[in-house]
Amino acid sequence: MPTELHDSPALAMIHTVPGIIPAFNELVGLHLPGWRSFNMLDESLLGNTIREGALSPQTMRRLAGHIWSAVDAGASAVLVTCSSLGPAVDAAMPLCPVPLFRIDDGMAIEAIRRGNRIGVLATLATTMNPTTRLIERHAQRIGHTVSVTGRLCDGAFDKLRSGDRAAHDAMIREGFASLVGSVDVVVLAQASMANALNEMSEASMPVLTSPELGVLHMSSALNARSRIQESAHS
Repeated sequence: MPTELHDSPALAMIHTVPGIIPAFNELVGLHLPGWRSFNMLDESLLGNTIREGALSPQTMRRLAGHIWSAVDAGASAVLVTCSSLGPAVDAAMPLCPVPLFRIDDGMAIEAIRRGNRIGVLATLATTMNPTTRLIERHAQRIGHTVSVTGRLCDGAFDKLRSGDRAAHDAMIREGFASLVGSVDVVVLAQASMANALNEMSEASMPVLTSPELGVLHMSSALNARSRIQESAHS
């Protein structure tokens, strides 16, 4: 292996859906120059959460195990790309020895900048509550008052999992149409939804997705941390 790979910091990405991995690899290459990445996939983390209808303590412990395995494998930072696991990421953050990120932080922060009436589209019920709570928490942190309106595109994730992306995207477009006029901005709660509205010629309001905004937020945080460390050593 080339020497420079040993010297460059490593980002571990923990996924629950395999199809999003190439897009995240591309985003890291674009927005985190000088970093190398490796991927860890466990579909059962999301599968069990869907089956149980909520994020269980066992699944939270298992995600924590993956995070620590990533650190043991040499990760200088860890990104969890599944929004349904967000509360488990929050729980692990105080104990994690390296920077740990949930994918939807950047999207939530940007949504609050765009308006006070925020619509959340999700294809999984297990993602709706974590996304809503995250937006409300960021708003409270900066003293903003927001209202969040959720729309669950029930059944869309099953369509995607069975390979019918067209039906998945159509259901999301239908959910989006139901929010038009009642909100200022719409967020797509899951990374797997990111391209669902691409075929719409022009959206009538801003639509935010988590992958790029999440990686940009992480990049900004890591760069700021690096500057602080350099200043402390200078």
